Amino acid sequence: MSKPIVAIIGRPNVGKSTLFNALAGKSISIVKDTPGVTRDRIYADCTWLNMNFTLIDTGGIEPDSKDIILSQMREQAQMAIDVADVIIFIVDVRQGLVDADSKVADMLRRSVKPVVLAVNKVDSFQKFGNDVYEFYNLGIGDPVPVSAASQLGIGDLLDQVAEHFHTKSFDEEEDDRPRVAIIGKPNVGKSSLINKLIGANRLVVSDIAGTTRDAVDTEVVYHGTEYVFIDTAGLRRKSRIKEDLERYSIIRTIAAVERADVAVLVIDAIEGVTEQDAKIAGIAHDRGKGVLVAVNKWDAIEKNDKTINEYTKKIQNTLSFMPYAELVFISAVTGQRLAKLFERIDIVRQSQNLRVATGVLNEIMSEAVAMQQPPSDKGKRLKLFYITQVAVKPPTFVIFVNDKELMHFSYIRYLENRIRDTFGFKGTSLRFIIRERSGKEQ
Repeated sequence: MSKPIVAIIGRPNVGKSTLFNALAGKSISIVKDTPGVTRDRIYADCTWLNMNFTLIDTGGIEPDSKDIILSQMREQAQMAIDVADVIIFIVDVRQGLVDADSKVADMLRRSVKPVVLAVNKVDSFQKFGNDVYEFYNLGIGDPVPVSAASQLGIGDLLDQVAEHFHTKSFDEEEDDRPRVAIIGKPNVGKSSLINKLIGANRLVVSDIAGTTRDAVDTEVVYHGTEYVFIDTAGLRRKSRIKEDLERYSIIRTIAAVERADVAVLVIDAIEGVTEQDAKIAGIAHDRGKGVLVAVNKWDAIEKNDKTINEYTKKIQNTLSFMPYAELVFISAVTGQRLAKLFERIDIVRQSQNLRVATGVLNEIMSEAVAMQQPPSDKGKRLKLFYITQVAVKPPTFVIFVNDKELMHFSYIRYLENRIRDTFGFKGTSLRFIIRERSGKEQ
């Protein structure tokens, strides 16, 4: 099941970052009075009334001139229209309705995406309540008065946002085809890879618009199995500066990864693995997706008998948080090892769906405990009572212990490695939930 994506757009200094923090429930972005100060924070996973969604900030507006602000507002709005399921359009009750608001509202009104209009800085309903009515002139529905700074009206705003989650299903209805997101930085060869897959197999069913997003899905049949490749490559316009390009590529990646079973991270072999690659890979890792790293342009690298090992070590160092990721060296231009790519995708899918019997898991845990004693603190030693698998995609395990505080991360990693040694689980993260149980309940 893919989570809905909610995007926030608005002019500089209307309170986008403050609203983002209020909705996300934690302070994760820079908030200053100077317009255009927001930088690194782009998205957060949120929950409202047991409904999960991903909140994104389209950001990136600099206060150079009125003309530039308007053009960037339009670009920001188009970005939200491209990837979001619901758009929060934030305006400022103290500045009132301005021309840029009206022009962006025209774009949003013509789009098919639901829009919730948030009128910010309404710290006093008695003082500013009547001023809210002015924003009915935008013609995009009832304005919701809020104060992001004072946390007023946030629940009402989220209620309106969540209403739109019920108007469409975020399940891929009875569709068990492998869904593969091709992710990575701009210009690493994502489009070339998909084009080669289409050309090499010559069995494309059709190019269809994404069922819940505007990204294009490409259906390819390989050895009798139909795969859906979700393309994140298509930037629809040249962004003003590199920062905007990176922001846009990450936002599109979030949208694609939410819908995918497996994410293929494409890395440019000539440029090498970078921190930006790690940031993009982290999106798939955090969401528990299967991950395959495809090192593209491998045909352009001068090689000796040590090249692959050296390159593998560099990737493992940079992507050290996901040592489970499968690795394949390819060329989208020549088609080198593309058959291997499909093999690895299938292996990762099998790992994502693998279930292990409880009895077998407990045997592995008992052996692991016998080989390496659990940690202790102040004379109290960790006891592990029981382990069972409770979910797949990603495989998730519950371990019952006598004291959660004694279950150090390092010991969880040790148990994970023992489970991987036995069952592989290639290309997928494993999740562990630690619960306390007294010894008397055994």
